[in-house]
Amino acid sequence: MQKTLKSYFFWTHQRGSFHYDVMVTLILAFIFITPHLWNYGDKPVRDAGLAGPTQVVGDGDHGLIVTVPFNDVYVDLSAGDWRVRRALHQAIEPVTGDTVAVVRWETANYVNGKPTAWKVWAHR
Repeated sequence: MQKTLKSYFFWTHQRGSFHYDVMVTLILAFIFITPHLWNYGDKPVRDAGLAGPTQVVGDGDHGLIVTVPFNDVYVDLSAGDWRVRRALHQAIEPVTGDTVAVVRWETANYVNGKPTAWKVWAHR
């Protein structure tokens, strides 16, 4: 067993042998399966960026209050909390980075009964 593992580590098997095929299969499985299981942090850049100005204010130790224009968050108001939290996190991520967690939120700055901004409390 130890000899086989050592030969796998040092890649000593000849091409076309059973052990060589096993090693290649394991490498290909790693390449094609792990992106679905792990987050490598390689996210595409947003095309348009934020539509309006975003305001970030400190809220104590590691907290932030982020005011985001209502049109920058792509979510239905009747969606569940998880979907709203995820959409808000995606909207504030370009400004705050990926290391914040959305704690709570509310709509703000109403014009003609319609909200114009989201007020998001986030924590590092």
